[in-house]
Amino acid sequence: MIAVDTNILVRLLIDDESSPEQMVLAKGLLKKARQVFVPQIVQIELVWVLESAYGFDKSAVITALKHLQKSVVFVLQHETQFNVAVIHFENHPADFSDYLILSACLENKHQLFTFDKKLARLSSVNLLK
Repeated sequence: MIAVDTNILVRLLIDDESSPEQMVLAKGLLKKARQVFVPQIVQIELVWVLESAYGFDKSAVITALKHLQKSVVFVLQHETQFNVAVIHFENHPADFSDYLILSACLENKHQLFTFDKKLARLSSVNLLK
């Protein structure tokens, strides 16, 4: 199993016509490795890149995240936290990274405090006033 940085993961998930050489290299790497470990920070960066560099809307980002969940090719660091974060991200207005933070807190039985009103809409999050 190998691990990849965000820029390679993006090439594996997105058919980026502006980077054909990188697409070929990334897919060749995957073919040899067969499985890819996706660190949690890469999960966060992936969402940021899809939204900011590729202009993906939330539903397209969720589709990409669910592909990571379902594919046997990708092995997710802290998979349970990722799964909880995807559910929250799909159903609530805060950022994916915020929901990963929340899922880590819940898993470790820590109360989460924030100034983020969108995140604090969840009953398990405390808005600091």
